[in-house]
Amino acid sequence: MEARMKDPIVRKVEYISVARFYESHRQTLEMQLINSPLGMSRQIMQPALNRPGLALAGYFGYFAHERIQVFGAAEMAFLSSLQGPERDTRLQRIFSDDTPCLIVTRGADVPDDVIAMADRYSVSILRSSLPTMKFVNRATIILENEFADSTTLHACMVDVRGVGVLLTGKGGIGKSEISLGLVERGAALVADDMVRVRNISGELIATAPKLSSGFIEIRGLGIINVTNLFGLKAYCREKKINLVINLTNGEMSEMERLGLERKVTTILGVEVDRLNLPVAPGRDMTRLVEVAALGHYLRESGYDMAGEFNRRLHQEIRLRSQNNK
Repeated sequence: MEARMKDPIVRKVEYISVARFYESHRQTLEMQLINSPLGMSRQIMQPALNRPGLALAGYFGYFAHERIQVFGAAEMAFLSSLQGPERDTRLQRIFSDDTPCLIVTRGADVPDDVIAMADRYSVSILRSSLPTMKFVNRATIILENEFADSTTLHACMVDVRGVGVLLTGKGGIGKSEISLGLVERGAALVADDMVRVRNISGELIATAPKLSSGFIEIRGLGIINVTNLFGLKAYCREKKINLVINLTNGEMSEMERLGLERKVTTILGVEVDRLNLPVAPGRDMTRLVEVAALGHYLRESGYDMAGEFNRRLHQEIRLRSQNNK
């Protein structure tokens, strides 16, 4: 059974500026600007990188001009073998094709004519001290995060023994109290009340808004800093959503009591397992959520508790039926 969770606002990123990419990630990618800043307003349109070896060789049939161009050791070595008009023509084609920026890795020196050509077409040249493959791997992850579809949900997110649990339900039903109880039992808080969710390569990654990161609000107590009370292990910066537990007021159906039917909900186009868990006086909701998370882990590992009980039940029915003949 599938339910589609309402996304309040889905944020789609069509582009980011070179300036934002540089300012936000220059330390992680160990970058520096080595020419005119006029090209920093250019737009990066795709969350991917391109190594323009074929373009330098003169083939522009499938040149990905809308991507960041990365010059590693191979590209720089081939460029040094080009001379005269041939070199100028190929560089001109690369820089004049709406290229967002050019990044030179391994801290390589950039020839003066390349810098002059980039300035002519207002394309920024960034130099990174990282080896090419390390730079490409880091930058690819960064760009996937920057371009990921995202939304913000009214929910709580907790890492319960490695299982990312998103708690949903009406306001006042007890999401924050259950999250606090889980943290006290060794879980890690990801976000309270407002959860930012991003679809990164088909995985839903949850984080907290920067302002409320590490804090939880409990009615009657106020704002609590979980790391101050429970230590650094009580907070997790981001976590994949593995299970959605929807807290409800009401009784479970017979099918839900057995737990045989798999339910899913859809967030940002991705299906996630969902469990409806009724809240009632006297129920230890913290313990029930923890058990639900562990049950999900076992099910993902190949062991289905409800399925095993159902098989035993059918086997017992068959045996009794045979004995009664």
